[in-house]
Amino acid sequence: MAESARPTAASEEPPRPLVIGDPFPAMTVATTHGTLTLPDHYRGRWFVLFSHPGDFTPVCTTEFLSFQRHLPEFQKMNTELIGLSVDQVYAHLKWVEWIQQKFGVPITFPIIADPLGEVARRLNMLPKASPRTVRAVFIVDDEGIVRLILSYPENVGRNIPEIVRAVRALRVAKEERVSTPANWPHNEWIGANVFVPPAGSVAEIQKRMEQLKKGEIQCYDWWMCYRPPTGRSDG
Repeated sequence: MAESARPTAASEEPPRPLVIGDPFPAMTVATTHGTLTLPDHYRGRWFVLFSHPGDFTPVCTTEFLSFQRHLPEFQKMNTELIGLSVDQVYAHLKWVEWIQQKFGVPITFPIIADPLGEVARRLNMLPKASPRTVRAVFIVDDEGIVRLILSYPENVGRNIPEIVRAVRALRVAKEERVSTPANWPHNEWIGANVFVPPAGSVAEIQKRMEQLKKGEIQCYDWWMCYRPPTGRSDG
């Protein structure tokens, strides 16, 4: 059974901060869509959990609007969104209602209520000497493994298209066993291509050269070879 998120007592050791490759910790949370158990609720799907310092704040409101606008792009990649803010469910519901009234945009993803900061502490989202959460982003894969962690201060809004791009790159990297270059899929040198794993032996170097001759890959050298993604995992 999943554990409920709970505050850390003064006598307890604080939880070790999550790192990339960790399983997302099991917890039961109250949301605007009812009680959810994470990460099991999203098993078989990727999800992006993003936190906010509070409801009814200008930066958070613009982020919610942008996340909602990009939601179809996430869902095309089998990825769901779940927000988090320190306020209670009732405040979340009123904030969502206000956003729809003022901007005509319904917020359709769930929002976790974290009035005591239990989830924020569990996920190490509290900055030094502050009770307010940072703007954290956790991208979790379809097996419940943390694949990316971002943290922004509360006075800097996030770039939502970059989070869309990151999910796309992570999915391609995981499912095709490749790596993506800087600014992918718009890299200045290899465009939307992806890197195949560097050769680790003489036999693999020879294999890379054979692939190069056949036109299966392109190379700057045997340790820097690339090819187009297959497209099966991209959306």
